[in-house]
Amino acid sequence: MTTALTPRTQELLEQGYTLLDGITTDEEAAAALESLGTLIPQYDGQLRYQVKAAPGFEDRRYSKSTNTILVHTEAPGWNPPPRYLALHCRVQARCGSGHTELADAYAFVASLSEEERRAVHGEGVDWVGHNTAGTGAAGVRRPVVESTPGGRDIVRFSYNLLTAGHYDPPVDADVPAGQLPLGALGAELAVRAEAFFRENKVSVLIPENSVLIWDNQRMLHARSSYSDARRHLTRYWLQES
Repeated sequence: MTTALTPRTQELLEQGYTLLDGITTDEEAAAALESLGTLIPQYDGQLRYQVKAAPGFEDRRYSKSTNTILVHTEAPGWNPPPRYLALHCRVQARCGSGHTELADAYAFVASLSEEERRAVHGEGVDWVGHNTAGTGAAGVRRPVVESTPGGRDIVRFSYNLLTAGHYDPPVDADVPAGQLPLGALGAELAVRAEAFFRENKVSVLIPENSVLIWDNQRMLHARSSYSDARRHLTRYWLQES
């Protein structure tokens, strides 16, 4: 089992993600993640969330559907959002899809015009809470890119929220720009981010008994659709110790 994360941590810092292999149990996954930070409760208050298709979500872009999930960062309404996300593959989809896709949001912001960069650093967005009952996470008002006193930028993003006003909208949602949290500017930004993402993404079909980890405050992520409903991942959130 891969438990020494020093070279992996360097890879995580340099490219924003890394992959650990040979991890077969929940306990091994938690032990392997310890050097990165502290596991924190997720939307449902649990340390582990099972990413697996379930009935009732067929028409939504949601973790428990098999549909494509568009570009976002995790928990943008939390303060701060989780620093790292980790997905432990228990059963890989055998249909050739269900990839986790990643791209560097810092590079996307650098590709914008000066005026657009001022907007993403300066225009506040109401990142509403999401499945946060009992957690105290009611949402925050922050720009897309928040500069912290420590000198790091925290990126918050949700294609769905900026274009449909909801984190998990129906797949055919169509909402007037005036009802969106950042209006037409946010919708245009989301379209630009999606195009950048498609051109620059890394697609990872996580092997079974492997854990994909990425910097959630830096990397955009998405998921391709799939048809093999046996696909099963366990998700972890981490905050720096």
